[in-house]
Amino acid sequence: MKYASIGPIAVVFPERAETNEDLQAEFPNWDLSLIFEKTGINQRFIAEDEQCASDLGVQAAEKLLSDQNIDPESIDFLLFCTQTPDYPLPTTACLIQERLKLPTHCGALDFNLGCSGYVYGLSLAEGLIQSEAAKRVLLITAETYSKYIDPDDRSLRTIFGDAAAATLIEASDTPHLSGFRFGTDGSGADTLIVGDGGARNSENAIKPRHRKRWASRLYMDGPSLMSFTVNAIPQLAQDILAKTPYSLDEVHLVLLHQATRKMLEQLRDRLQLEESRLPIVLEHYGNTVSCTLPILIEEMRIRGQLRPNRPNLLIGFGVGWSWAGCVWTPHESDCITQAKTLVP
Repeated sequence: MKYASIGPIAVVFPERAETNEDLQAEFPNWDLSLIFEKTGINQRFIAEDEQCASDLGVQAAEKLLSDQNIDPESIDFLLFCTQTPDYPLPTTACLIQERLKLPTHCGALDFNLGCSGYVYGLSLAEGLIQSEAAKRVLLITAETYSKYIDPDDRSLRTIFGDAAAATLIEASDTPHLSGFRFGTDGSGADTLIVGDGGARNSENAIKPRHRKRWASRLYMDGPSLMSFTVNAIPQLAQDILAKTPYSLDEVHLVLLHQATRKMLEQLRDRLQLEESRLPIVLEHYGNTVSCTLPILIEEMRIRGQLRPNRPNLLIGFGVGWSWAGCVWTPHESDCITQAKTLVP
């Protein structure tokens, strides 16, 4: 039996950085100090008008392949997670396959999940490897939520940033991932939604849960998302650990989707964890949706905070409502990164 192992990760951001100081100059009436207190975010990276998720994804994959001297011909499967695809069709993963010159015998698919998407991708890769359909899987997450946000939207513009991450997932003789658990509650679809651009007639589309205050295509009901999260995630953590030999006290780090500081602090309190065990690293990146977990893993590698053979919880949650988690036990080679910093 072969198992999936999280290998090297490459992260890229658009060139344009937008700081809270920039926003304060543009909107003098916005209370950026209060916003920072709640979000913990001081900077985001914003894609250019013609820069799409696939462009960022290709950059991240090219960086990974180059830095790690990986032969594109060795990639058996490409998984691309995004909620900002280039087109309704064709599948963006097919376009990325051609741009990266991956072999034509390589499988490629998109999956539309947001903040839980990275864990879903790990599970898909694990299944491909255990079924012997693949030995090397390239998992790319890339998001350009900024394209859905109106410039005047104080709520969303201060939170979401654009990014991409490419992760090499390889077959291993020893297990690294365990206890996968998932959750779905479609009744929360109206709390985080882009209601246009699909095949559903706009008159019959799901309506935002409450009054829409800004002109953004993206609508978010923050309080409802907060309530859902602080109730669902502690139970998810228990369910994951029930499938493994570990207790929460034996878990080294609890690596959560980086939504906002306020949400993460509430989860830390609910899980009764000390600050060092639930890291918050979104200040310089913002909420990058499906990219927050690989960014967080790479940050932990850079800071030397991962420990070989120590279990960590990986949990994503958000739009859908959707949530997913697992236990990740890195080996010594999984704790090493060549990067010195992620911020350009």
